[in-house]
Amino acid sequence: MHRKLACCALMLAIAGASLSAQAATTLRMSHFWPGASAINEDIFQAWADTVEEESGGELRVQNFPSGTLSKADDAYEGAVNGISDIAITAQGYTAGRFPLSQIVELPGVADSAPQGACILQILYDEGRIDQEYDDTHVLFMFTTGPGYIHTKDTDVQVPADLEGLRIRRPTAVAGDILDNMGASPVGMPAPDIYTAMQRGVIDGLSFPWEGMKVFRLNELANYHTQVPFYTLIFVATMSQRSYDRLSAEQQAVIDANSGMQWAKNAGEVFAALDKAGKQEAEEAGHTIRVVEKPLENPDWQKPLQDGIDNYLARLEERGLDQAQEVYQAALKARQYCPSS
Repeated sequence: MHRKLACCALMLAIAGASLSAQAATTLRMSHFWPGASAINEDIFQAWADTVEEESGGELRVQNFPSGTLSKADDAYEGAVNGISDIAITAQGYTAGRFPLSQIVELPGVADSAPQGACILQILYDEGRIDQEYDDTHVLFMFTTGPGYIHTKDTDVQVPADLEGLRIRRPTAVAGDILDNMGASPVGMPAPDIYTAMQRGVIDGLSFPWEGMKVFRLNELANYHTQVPFYTLIFVATMSQRSYDRLSAEQQAVIDANSGMQWAKNAGEVFAALDKAGKQEAEEAGHTIRVVEKPLENPDWQKPLQDGIDNYLARLEERGLDQAQEVYQAALKARQYCPSS
C-alpha cells in the first residue's frame, strides 16, 4: 500500500513538473549588439533575467545577439511578422517609418544618453509619437549619447574638412546633416562598419563614444571631433501577437518591466560606455577636438541649424503638421530629464 502511495506521489510530482514546463513561455529576443557587450549584458540580458525571475519562471527569454535571429535593418519588421517575439533596434534603420520619433535625433535635443532616453520615453508616454508603433507592443525606448565624427586619417576641425570624405551615417537624418557639411554619407548597419573602414570603403563614421568602444572602432579611427550633431534612438518592442498570447499574469510582468525605469537604466549603461570609449581613445593618444556649443559656433552653427530646419520642413510637407509641436515638446522635456 505504501509502495503504491509512493508511486502515485512520484507520478504526480512528475506530472506537475511536466505541466510547469509546459506552462513556461519562451520569448525570442533579437538585437544587433555583440553578446559580450555591456549593452547586451547590462540592459537586455538583465531585462530578460528580471522578467524570468518576476514571472516565477513562467516567462523565459532566449537572447539572440549580433543579428543572429534578424538583421539590424530587418529587426523591427521581424517583430511585426513574428520572426522574433522581442526586437531591439534603431528606428533609423527603417528609413522614413518613425519620422516624429527621429526628431529626438536632431542636434541640441539631448546632451547625453540618460537625457535622450528620458525625452524619448516622455514623448511616447505623452502619446505624441505612439501612433508610429501601432503594429507592435513597445516595451521601452532609449538613445545613445551624442554622435560625433571619427576619421581614420583626417583631422576634422571645421565642416570644410569633411569635403569628399565617405562617412558612415547612422540614419537618413544624420546623413542629411553630413551632406550639408560636404561629406558623402554612406549607410550601413553598425556591425558592418569595422570591416568597411578597415578595407577603406569609408573614411570615417558618425558615432557616439559608446559605439566606438562596443564595436572596437577606436582601433581604426585616429581623429575624433566632438561636435554633437545627432543622437541615435532605439526601441525595445514586442510582437503584438506574442504579447496577446500571454496570460494576464504574464502580461503584468512585461508591463511592470516596461517604460521609464528601463529607459533610464539603458541611458545609464550607454553613458558609462561613452565615458569608457572616450577614455580608450585618450589613452591611445588619439587627436580629440571638442566643439563647445556647436549651435552657437560660427563654423558649425549653419549646417546644424539647416539640418534641423530642413528635417522639420520635410515632415510638414509630408502632412505631419505636428512636427514643430513634437520638436518643442522634446525641448521642453529637457527640463525634466537631467543630462547626467
